[in-house]
Order: sequence, then C-alpha cells, then structure tokens
Amino acid sequence: MNSITSNAALEITNLLYRYCELMDGGRLEDVAALFRHARVKVLGSEALAGEAEMLALWRRHVIIYPDGTPRTKHLVSNPIVAIDEAANRATVRSYYSVYQATDGFPLQLIGAGRYHDEFGRHEGCWRFTFRDYTLFDLRGDLSRHLKAVE
Repeated sequence: MNSITSNAALEITNLLYRYCELMDGGRLEDVAALFRHARVKVLGSEALAGEAEMLALWRRHVIIYPDGTPRTKHLVSNPIVAIDEAANRATVRSYYSVYQATDGFPLQLIGAGRYHDEFGRHEGCWRFTFRDYTLFDLRGDLSRHLKAVE
C-alpha cells in the first residue's frame, strides 16, 4: 500500500468512526451531514437520498434522552477497505455493534450487523456516497433505542 492509499484508507475509516461518535453524541444534524452526498438503502425503502432524508429518519426513530444522547455506543470493527485511486472511489465492508445503557437498563448489546459503504473523493475530500443499512444480523432489546420497534 503506497502512502496515498494509506492516507485515503485512514481518512475513510475515520469517517466510519466519526459516524459513531456523532450518533452516540446525539448530534443527528452533524451525522446526517456526513450523508449529504449519499444514497442510503434502508428497510422498507429502495433508498433515501441525502442529509435531509437521513435526519428525518433518525428524528422519527431514535430516542434521544434528556442528556441529549441516545445513550448508545456504536463500535465499528473489521473494516475491509478497497480504494480505486484513479477513479476516486472506495468501498468498505465492516461490522458494527451497538451497546446501550439507560436508567433501569444495564449496559448490553442491542444490535449487531454489517455496513457496506461506498465513498467518493471530491475536491480532495472523501465522503459517503452509499450505505446499505439493511444488513442487521443480530437483534437485542431495541425498545429503549428506537421509537418504532417491531
């Protein structure tokens, strides 16, 4: 891996981690901005497009507690990064685990799955261009995280 690819891989994985940091901080507007130029495949819909649709989705479904956070910790692991420098594109497959603790709800794993992401580089900056949100593999008790749990 050359230094350009190495820097790109770091920038791209940092976007994955930034997503977790912003979501766990309850900063829905900022996390939605990460998807400003992206399509996102979600259950029950072909794909959502962009920042406004993602923000609306999270506001409809994510429970935010009085401290301003969802009381979660999203962990992204095992990123497999493939970069096409010439085309300014990259793909990443990774795992995620979401933990939560609230009053009366001890720390526990509430869900785990995979992200399949695509990125594009525009004016020297990497950004999300696609995320598949449908790869939800293991479900725990989501009743304190999502407003509409089936």
